[in-house]
Amino acid sequence: MAKTGLVLDTRFERHETGYGHPERPERLRAIADALGACGLTHACARIEATPIDMELVRRNHDADYLECLRRWCESGRPLGDMPDTGICTESFEIARLAAGGVVNAVDDVMGGEIDNAFCAVRPPGHHAERNRSMGFCLFNNVAIAARRLLEDQGLSRVLILDWDVHHGNGTQHSFDDDPRVLYVSLHGHPGILYPGTGYAHERGRGAGEGFTINVPILPPGADDVWRAAFDDSILPAVERFAPQFVLISAGFDAHRLDPLGPLELETGSFGWMTDVLVDVARRQCGGRLVSVLEGGYHLQALADCTCLHVERLLAA
Repeated sequence: MAKTGLVLDTRFERHETGYGHPERPERLRAIADALGACGLTHACARIEATPIDMELVRRNHDADYLECLRRWCESGRPLGDMPDTGICTESFEIARLAAGGVVNAVDDVMGGEIDNAFCAVRPPGHHAERNRSMGFCLFNNVAIAARRLLEDQGLSRVLILDWDVHHGNGTQHSFDDDPRVLYVSLHGHPGILYPGTGYAHERGRGAGEGFTINVPILPPGADDVWRAAFDDSILPAVERFAPQFVLISAGFDAHRLDPLGPLELETGSFGWMTDVLVDVARRQCGGRLVSVLEGGYHLQALADCTCLHVERLLAA
């Protein structure tokens, strides 16, 4: 039995964002071609992307926002409620498939069918707020999966580690008052990079205070800076939290070649971070880990990083 699951579906390419948009269907084609060429597609257990039950989405998103988004897509409107979020007539249903694939992956891990999974989905999710789209994101795939684990699978401690170069404002705001989720984000400094949130002083609120950890990184933000952040602040907090499940918002736009990120990570650092989180999952929660694609806009760098990421998941 393959121990690593893979969500990868050509239907995700039907989410059209408009001419020149960086979050484009070619991203998924590059990933699919690279995983196939490396033999990794066949090494993984395929996980079907099925339309998510909208009740699960409404746990994390306002019903009025979802209805507006559905109408906007069906009408052929080219943008959501923010000018950076391109949509088409099929985008709402493709977003349902993406979130459904991620939920299927966490269910399969919880059921013991696989040990871990990578979900190569689009549209991405970590910028989507409760009541609006943002930053190319429609549904917050990782946040919806976390709620599935907490509300249906009986867990009480879920780690979300977000290494996208842009801060995951939507995920942070989904859980900033919830001590059941430790949200950790390494990202480019919000003083110079979208979306302008994710300062170190943002640590959650109320019962969730201290369960948000932001590590903003100034350029050039090379490999040694990211590794030091794990050693100095992230891993001690994760060990204290003792997660029962690890979710990764896996953006690959901190790579030195990425056109939307000013940081300088080499491909190997994404393998190193994968190894670190696989080790956390092995020691803390029986290896249970699901990784979900967020950003990454240089096609070759994205292909190289996802291949390495999946290789390391398979080697867990």
